[in-house]
Amino acid sequence: MSNETAVTNASQPAADTVRALSLEEKASLTSGADAWHLQGIEHAGIEGFMITDGPHGLRKALNDTSASINESAPATCFPPAAGLSSSWNPDLVRDVGKAMGEECIQEKVAVILGPGVNIKRNPLGGRCFEFWSEDPYLAGHEAAGIVEGVQSQGVGTSLKHFAANNQETDRLRVDALVSPRALREIYLPAFEYIVKTADPWTLMCAYNKINGVYASENRWLLTEVLRGEWGYDGMVMSDWGADHNRVAALNAGLNLQMPPDGTDAKVVAGVQGGALNEEQLDRMAAGVVELNAKTAPAMHRDGYHYDIAEHDDVARRAATESVVLLKNEGGLLPVSKSAHIAVIGEFARTPRYQGGGSSHITPNRLSSFLEAAALKGIDGTQLTFAPGFTLDDAPQDPALTRKAVEAATGSDIVLLFLGLPADAESEGFDRESIDLPAKQLELLDAVAAANANVAVVLSNGSVVSIAPWRDRAQAIVEGWLLGQAGGTGLADVLFGDADASGRLAQSIPLRIEDDPSMINWPGEEGHVEYGEGVYVGYRYYDSFGKEVAYPFGYGLSYTTFDISDIAATQSSGNIKTNTASVSAKVINTGGRDGYATVQVYVAPPKSKVSRPVHELKGFKKVFLKAGESATVSFDLDERAFAYWSTRLNDWHVEAGDYRIEVATSSRDIAGAAQVTLPGDGKKLPLNEWSTFGEWRVDPIGGPVIDSFMHNASSQDALALDDPAMRIFLESLPVNSLSMLVGVGSDEIISTLMSGYRKRFEAAGEVE
Repeated sequence: MSNETAVTNASQPAADTVRALSLEEKASLTSGADAWHLQGIEHAGIEGFMITDGPHGLRKALNDTSASINESAPATCFPPAAGLSSSWNPDLVRDVGKAMGEECIQEKVAVILGPGVNIKRNPLGGRCFEFWSEDPYLAGHEAAGIVEGVQSQGVGTSLKHFAANNQETDRLRVDALVSPRALREIYLPAFEYIVKTADPWTLMCAYNKINGVYASENRWLLTEVLRGEWGYDGMVMSDWGADHNRVAALNAGLNLQMPPDGTDAKVVAGVQGGALNEEQLDRMAAGVVELNAKTAPAMHRDGYHYDIAEHDDVARRAATESVVLLKNEGGLLPVSKSAHIAVIGEFARTPRYQGGGSSHITPNRLSSFLEAAALKGIDGTQLTFAPGFTLDDAPQDPALTRKAVEAATGSDIVLLFLGLPADAESEGFDRESIDLPAKQLELLDAVAAANANVAVVLSNGSVVSIAPWRDRAQAIVEGWLLGQAGGTGLADVLFGDADASGRLAQSIPLRIEDDPSMINWPGEEGHVEYGEGVYVGYRYYDSFGKEVAYPFGYGLSYTTFDISDIAATQSSGNIKTNTASVSAKVINTGGRDGYATVQVYVAPPKSKVSRPVHELKGFKKVFLKAGESATVSFDLDERAFAYWSTRLNDWHVEAGDYRIEVATSSRDIAGAAQVTLPGDGKKLPLNEWSTFGEWRVDPIGGPVIDSFMHNASSQDALALDDPAMRIFLESLPVNSLSMLVGVGSDEIISTLMSGYRKRFEAAGEVE
């Protein structure tokens, strides 16, 4: 598909509609009517439908200004991606998306702005709570469920923020300097997978620049890659205020500016002055018209009402499966419902269930842990509550500490709710630390001294430092931000009515200084270097043997599992293919029903480029009753084994032995199998700048360079059998051989290239 054809994929009816409009009307379609509505043109039958924020629920603004973030219609607040990503359950995510789509129908919202699949490059990122993972495979394969679920209801999604929006500091203008390989392997694959498999009806471009060009004006990104390479035929909109040059953006492939800024006349002038081809404007406007047509049936479903209780049940399931059990010494959890329990921490009463900024939802219900415990019949005769601390910046109140210690003393178990207050992480700024507030750690010290059976329950949107205090807790539960049903979901897990089945979608480092991006975080003087390249998260920690508090993919269960019978073969037994099939047997060896999350990592052979020691390429979450077993299987496509070759400007699979690891986290490998792949054979033709070593290993160039050097060594007494000489020659471009032999550079190049071309043609190759 050519780039130009890719841009014209709007339907013929949409194209015909636009062609009949005036130039001014065409221009108006490429910017909104107001902050939350598309532009309509009544005489052409184009309706100005509403679009609103997501991504973990519907934030329908109550007026047409974008400033009223906390004033929105009631909706179900599902767990933000920080929590939901830890479910490792795409089917559950799809159910969440379906429910979100149903709510959009009731509220007459044509497009919900999400999901956001930007990579968690650094734990300090202020919007980490909205994003899925440090790993692009997990992010793409989970978040695709939101797109599929919402759009199954006839409502559009907006996959965001495209691309390399990985920090809040200076986010409106910062220039993200990212290598082509890091872009292709880390920052683009989640978008690519969702575009190719789920077909989101819109994408939203990021605020930032990418290698010097604003995302909204980046033709390479929006047209060459998105539409040309990936075949995307949907609509691209700007983030709110990210379009700074309407003409440049339209030329790049941006269909819609949001919100409008009164610059339609500049678009008209751009066409009249030749800076913008009217056919390009037509293509961009037609994309908006086609979106209108896709969403119209759902928007005309009058009288529809979703089931609030049913959606709350979905939110509860999502919250329950998002909880990660990190530590459970002596089987302290689950809590016996007959135990005397001290519940300490304001978060148990005042839940932190979502992050701040444009994703802030007005929940139609809200459960705290204390309320959920009461619904399970655990009343004041068994449960003693003490707030422990306040959620502001005030110093710790000794009276609150004293009451917490009194509650803890003599109790069978302490559930200590700690976490980050709402003003610690939000859209608009990055965090400065991953530490918990000092007064909460002070409280932990006092409570742990009074009762050894402490289970810490965390509420946070991105990782917090655990290593400094984890020895003072017998159990640690990572509760993330769990949406409106978070209290109920936590109660289900803590009291054992559900298995602890969440797994980390983000590594938890010992210290923030251990993160590989810190040396360049958050940048300087308007730019940020992505100097860590592809070594993000576990790719760095595992490759370089760095100790972490808890690894990517980690999480305990209330039961135990065994993985065996691991096998891997080239797909269909075809020795020429670079794909593989993997299988393993998993058995629940414990006494409770539970979920096993089986993860597949691919470890490459020794490579010509620096590659991570392994990368996630498959996962499945399997429910097994006590004693039950199941065989899980995975199909790994060619991309599972490839890296992005900057030299080839393409994906490349090297020949060799690939180790396929079946694991329960990136550090807990149950076993492995090996496949030998032939590679894809891709290579660049040799030239005068190719090294002696590259000529030597090339099947066509090898004999040519061998013959030349044999003749040269006979005349010039070159010691080709000398190891030191061989090492020197290995990295020497052949156009520099003249320094060693008595032949001019032009003659060397002519001789080598002539011989190379003859052999190339004789082998039937096409250069």
